[in-house]
Amino acid sequence: MARTGDARDRLVRAAMTSFAERGFHATTTRDIAAGAGMSPAAVYVHHASKEELLFLISLAGHDDALAVVTGAAAQSEDPADRLREIVRAFTTWHAEHHTTARVVQYEIGALSPAHRKEIAARRRGIEQVLREAIGYGVQRGVFSCADVPGTALAMLSLAIDVARWFRDDGDRSAAALGELYGDLALRMVGHRG
Repeated sequence: MARTGDARDRLVRAAMTSFAERGFHATTTRDIAAGAGMSPAAVYVHHASKEELLFLISLAGHDDALAVVTGAAAQSEDPADRLREIVRAFTTWHAEHHTTARVVQYEIGALSPAHRKEIAARRRGIEQVLREAIGYGVQRGVFSCADVPGTALAMLSLAIDVARWFRDDGDRSAAALGELYGDLALRMVGHRG
C-alpha cells in the first residue's frame, strides 16, 4: 500500500505534467488522477482542490528559482561576475526545468488571490536579487544603467520566456543558453569591462 506522502507526490507530479500539456483550465481532476494511476476521488482525499495542486507546484518552483538566484548572487563580489552568474543560473534553471517552469510562470493567473499573493512575494524576492546586483554594479561604476528596475524586469522576462520554447533536443543546450543570456545581461547594463 502506498504511503500518503507518496500518493500526494504522485498527484503533484501528475498535475504538473497535465498542466504543462493541457493548461490549468483544460486539465480535469480525472486527468490528474489518471496520470498518477489513481481513482478520481484520490485527488480530493489528498488535496483540497486542483488549484491547491497548482499552488504547490508554483510554490516549489518559485522557491527553487529563488534559491538559484540567491546562491548565484553569493558566488562573487565582482559586479560583472555576479550579474552574469545570476542571469546564467536563472536562465539555465528555466531551460533545464522547462516543463515545470512553464506551469510555474504561465499559470499564475489561475491561483486564488491568497495563493497568488504568496507567489508574488517570491517573485519580488527573485527580482530584488537581480535589482541589487545591477544596482551594485552601477554604484561601483562598472555598469551604465539608467533604469535598474526596468532592466531587471527585461532580464527576468527573457529568462522566463525560455520555458515557453526550450526543447531538450534543440540546437542549444540549457548550459549554453545560460552562458549566452549571462553575457547578454552584461551588454544590457552597459558593462565597462
